[in-house]
Amino acid sequence: MKPGWKGVFPAVTTQLREDQSLDLDATAQHIEVLLQAGVQGLVMCGSLGENQTLEPEEKRRVVELAVQASAGHVPVLSGVAENSTAAACRYARDVECLGADGLMLLPAMVYRSDPRETLAHFRTVAAASGLPIIAYNNPIGYGVDLTPEMLEDLADEERIVAIKESSGDVRRITDIINRLGDRYTLFTGVDDLALESVLLGAEGWIAGATLAFPREGQYLWELATTGQWEEARKLYRWFMPLLHLDIGPKFVQKLKLMIQEQGLGAEWVRAPRLPLTGVEREQTLAVIRKGIETCPELPGGRK
Repeated sequence: MKPGWKGVFPAVTTQLREDQSLDLDATAQHIEVLLQAGVQGLVMCGSLGENQTLEPEEKRRVVELAVQASAGHVPVLSGVAENSTAAACRYARDVECLGADGLMLLPAMVYRSDPRETLAHFRTVAAASGLPIIAYNNPIGYGVDLTPEMLEDLADEERIVAIKESSGDVRRITDIINRLGDRYTLFTGVDDLALESVLLGAEGWIAGATLAFPREGQYLWELATTGQWEEARKLYRWFMPLLHLDIGPKFVQKLKLMIQEQGLGAEWVRAPRLPLTGVEREQTLAVIRKGIETCPELPGGRK
């Protein structure tokens, strides 16, 4: 049941007002910019979408909005990051009813499950809906590692069609392919490993910094996937300081600040996150503003 997902799937931020309430209009406007840039899919309510700090009904409203905004032009996926397997199953069924095209499934939050428990969680949620699933592996962020051996165990779950590989170790891509061939579509989930991941066989990019630079991100992907490596390296070297902002515990604040500097949204985040201040803010702004000032001209005058 592979749906053929490939390309750039930005992990869309949930736009908020200063009082931390949802700003669905701003979220819809940003989605429209991303669609005009030519993205191949949308991932809502992921880590960048602040899934774990949204109320259950808020998450469902965000997904419903994205389905309406996309209007079938690209697949809309929702992150599934619940504290229990039962809650994850309920959420999977609900977003299927709302028209989502797929799920990006995380391990259960709070508790760090062992491999047996992790596999049981993924199998149970996979059986809860008819939606295809990207299994999200981020052991640095969530303390649970979906190893190649575990992915081999899950290979009989037809609804798990892809892997978002965010371990930070690009060798994993080759290990997965060597063990499982083309069983899973591989997505990179680490912005500053995007080009390396394409070279090694990744077919998709669940991207962060491209939210503020969507045309540049799309063009980088086009260069890489058509083998135009010299031009891709040149663009990647410009992009890299911005891509680095997708890494670390405050990546949401940094990328929302980047989006704000580009006039595509606001920096407001949901507590316990708070907007950046002081030296940290000034250092982040310096990187962002240098990136904006030196942004290369793209073919056709796109910038």
